[in-house]
Amino acid sequence: MKLAIFSTLIAASSAFAPSTSIKSTSALRSTESIEEPEAAPVASLNGWTPDAYENCYGLPGAIAPTGFFDPLGFARRGISLTEVKRNREAEVMHGRVAMLASVGYLAGEAVSGPFHTVGPANDQLAQIPLPAFALLTVIIATAELKRARTGWVEPDFGSWEKTLWTLRDSYYPGDLGFDPLGLKPTDAKAFANMQTRELQNGRLAMLGVAGMCSQELVNHRGIFETFDFYSKVYSGVNPYATCGDAIIC
Repeated sequence: MKLAIFSTLIAASSAFAPSTSIKSTSALRSTESIEEPEAAPVASLNGWTPDAYENCYGLPGAIAPTGFFDPLGFARRGISLTEVKRNREAEVMHGRVAMLASVGYLAGEAVSGPFHTVGPANDQLAQIPLPAFALLTVIIATAELKRARTGWVEPDFGSWEKTLWTLRDSYYPGDLGFDPLGLKPTDAKAFANMQTRELQNGRLAMLGVAGMCSQELVNHRGIFETFDFYSKVYSGVNPYATCGDAIIC
């Protein structure tokens, strides 16, 4: 009798106890229903997909014999993609300006042009009439504004740290969509090769223009005048023989 009563109490109490089998099954179902969120894929730009494990996130520009040369660490691993793209944008744009400037130094000193400028290229900008100088300023400002609107994120005054100095995710550094001659390759490998050639020529031009500008600041001579001066020096001719009393010869 006591055993029967005890069994009845156990059965009654178990009716109000939570079912472990149901709980485990529910937990299993809830686990199966939860899926890990997938990382957003990084869009490919001109055949380039940013790779954090590559130097400079895999951007082209490294060639033999130096390979990846970055002694100051502007593109070392660990730097954010935003900063690497911004540095590459600056490098490409300064390289393009330097290539134009290198031609301008030589052409400007060889031909006087419509404003009859003379002397070293460093001194010619001051000889341009004010209206022409103002027009040149407007043209440069318009081009820079167009570039900013194409590649850069609009600044948000509420979150400067997120939008300031930030390129668009869909923008490849230097690709402004301006290609009137249709030289941009459609093949990814061909584009990378052309980008590397542009970078190398731009880097050389930046060094060359810096040298020409420094040389003219030091001796106040044009590029061709300097060539003539040193050709006389190396030929054993006194380059100052015809200077007379001139301070700068």
